[in-house]
Amino acid sequence: MNAADAAPPAKVALIAGGGALPAHLWAALNRADTPTLIATPEGGQNPDGLIGQEMTPFRLERLLPFLDNLVANGVSHVVFAGAVTRPRLDPALIDPKTATLLPRIMAALPQGDDATLREIIAMFEEWGLCVLSADQIAPDLLPPEGVLGDHQPDAGAKRDVARAKAIVQALGTVDVGQGCVVAQGLCLAVEALPGTDTMLAQVAAWREKGGRGGVFFKAPKPGQDRRIDLPVIGPDTLRAVHAAGLAGLAIVGGGVMLLDRARAVALADELGLFLWVTAP
Repeated sequence: MNAADAAPPAKVALIAGGGALPAHLWAALNRADTPTLIATPEGGQNPDGLIGQEMTPFRLERLLPFLDNLVANGVSHVVFAGAVTRPRLDPALIDPKTATLLPRIMAALPQGDDATLREIIAMFEEWGLCVLSADQIAPDLLPPEGVLGDHQPDAGAKRDVARAKAIVQALGTVDVGQGCVVAQGLCLAVEALPGTDTMLAQVAAWREKGGRGGVFFKAPKPGQDRRIDLPVIGPDTLRAVHAAGLAGLAIVGGGVMLLDRARAVALADELGLFLWVTAP
């Protein structure tokens, strides 16, 4: 962390997308008595577990007024959390100030998610807002290395994980995805824009014709900015892995967050899955 990061946040804006992660970060911020403003992109997925909380909606077409509003409300730090779909911009809603920034966003979009998110981070920083990573808010979301639970990967699963690591590394260099499924050394699916759930559902549908075994592996992209889109798994991921007929899942230590760790480990034991946090 740089000097600006080291200063305790006066007020945090939680940019909340879909899924369970925003609620975890909101709870962590509340435990630390950190004033928090919850902001949600209009037309996006609603964050789980935050129903009833006051939320500030915003649109990318009016990004500059939104940034001005954050600063006016005393926000000093920002954290992004949860799934966000790529927006469909409505030209009629673009204000003149935001129109000056849109060419930067439009130029980044074809380069992939990481390039787009880096550009968005840069814009928030230009308004004097310090962008934090989710694990800076809740470091306990990064599990320790090792096998969590009762089930160990066998020699075949370890070979599949090694193969999956190489595949995800290659995918990440071209900003495609953060995960893949490998069985007996063969790649059954790779994570692309639709995300992990879609990939595992496709494997489950294909597996209905027969066959079990294999692994799901997830890791951050090489050189990824950890402050945004850091990979996350949880109990729902384990259920999807089991439905896909896989033997277990592996994640990279220090690079993938695990929600509801105790419940996830208990579920892995119940479903007969290994849950392995590998060395980076």
